[in-house]
Amino acid sequence: MRKFLDKYRNMPVQVRASFWFLICSFMQKGISTITTPIFTRLFSTAEYGQYNVFNSWLSIVTVFVTLNLSSGVYAQGLVKFDDERKILSSSLQGLMTVLVLVWTAIYLVAHDFWNGLLGLTTVQMLAMMVMIWATAAFGFWANEQRVSYQYKNLVILTFAISLAKPIVGIVFVLLAEDKVTARILGLVLVELVGYTALYVIQMRRGKMFFSTKFWKYALTFNLPLLPHYLSLTVLSGADRIMIKSMVGESEAGIYSLAYSVSLIMTLFNTSLMQTVSPWIYQKIKSKNITDIAPIAYMTMSAIAGVNLLLIVFAPEIVAIFAPSSYYEAIYVIPPVAMSVYFMFSYDLFAKFAFYYEKTKFIMIASVIGGVLNIVLNYIFIGLCGYKAAGYTTLACYMIYCFGHYIFMRMVCRQCCDGIMPYDTKKIVGVTGVFLFAGFGLLFTYDYPVIRYGVIIVVMVIAFIKRKMIVGIVKKIMVVKK
Repeated sequence: MRKFLDKYRNMPVQVRASFWFLICSFMQKGISTITTPIFTRLFSTAEYGQYNVFNSWLSIVTVFVTLNLSSGVYAQGLVKFDDERKILSSSLQGLMTVLVLVWTAIYLVAHDFWNGLLGLTTVQMLAMMVMIWATAAFGFWANEQRVSYQYKNLVILTFAISLAKPIVGIVFVLLAEDKVTARILGLVLVELVGYTALYVIQMRRGKMFFSTKFWKYALTFNLPLLPHYLSLTVLSGADRIMIKSMVGESEAGIYSLAYSVSLIMTLFNTSLMQTVSPWIYQKIKSKNITDIAPIAYMTMSAIAGVNLLLIVFAPEIVAIFAPSSYYEAIYVIPPVAMSVYFMFSYDLFAKFAFYYEKTKFIMIASVIGGVLNIVLNYIFIGLCGYKAAGYTTLACYMIYCFGHYIFMRMVCRQCCDGIMPYDTKKIVGVTGVFLFAGFGLLFTYDYPVIRYGVIIVVMVIAFIKRKMIVGIVKKIMVVKK
């Protein structure tokens, strides 16, 4: 233990901070995932559907209201305007506050119209605005902590808030008749108590609510990216909204459970991408892009493997996460889990467009994916029912990923002397095997003996090849070196 602690203390602060920021991500998603079985049993399928539709609208409305000011543009600004960080922070908090107030006023003027359009109550809409403000306030502070490698306070606060949200939510839901609104108000209370002080701290330090320089900088940077942010949000949330309106709230609830379970594996996406991203950018910068391929193939294979595990155990996982009324969710998990693979893969390709600031390519791919998702959902949910949304999600992420791959090749022709980082045949090979295995496992759900036989065979192979698997993991984890 002492040897481990000494090794930890001797790590550079950047490495320690990266580790703890990853822990923060796991805590936020992990605690939420662990408490899912509680809420699926407190809610009916219809109530669970209502709550998740609220979350989908929250994601979409947040893009319009805050323009995602607390993410990319702010993180870049903290580095670009290093000597004016405090002023930047307070002024962008001010801009975000003005935007929230303006949109709240727009809502109040025609609240009946907005309530009907979104299918939410006035209390839920006002709660949404408060949550948007509080979450953005936390986003500004958290990004500042990350850029400064100040991880201790962020870890403590993240853990406290992640724990408080389900605890307060359970109490509120148990005491209320309107369980959906109670759950939402529980979140509002925790975020107001936990995040308001962060807003005050940054405003007091910067002492500037309005700054022409920084307001112009933020709006000029983020407004052109609005279609990109909105399309990504639509791609991940429109299906639940459309299922509710076209089929019903219960079906939206069942689909939401399948989607939430499938997205557990994005934890692996996040951890792997945080590990390899700096290394990939270094390779692009040094023009050694052919070095990326071996690690990329291994990470894609690793993500494919963990998602196949989720698919094969889907019936057992759903039984743990929810009562029998949600059982049909098992048939939605495979296509959505396969979508997670493409969520990871596209990022490997998009790195080139981001590095060389080809934002037009990023926006085109995102808009195509978002629009196509709405069109396909409208057609196939109506024809085949809510389960079709899982397959339209998979199709859209495949097309989205393919678009980024094509744009990556265009960027490489322009900026990398025509050298291509990946072998198309190998990418297709890994992806093809993954899709074949994923759909094959789906057809074993009605034949438990075959499915358990597959599980046993995989476990035996994994045991025999354990040294090779450990070696692959080690190679991925040391890419920064």
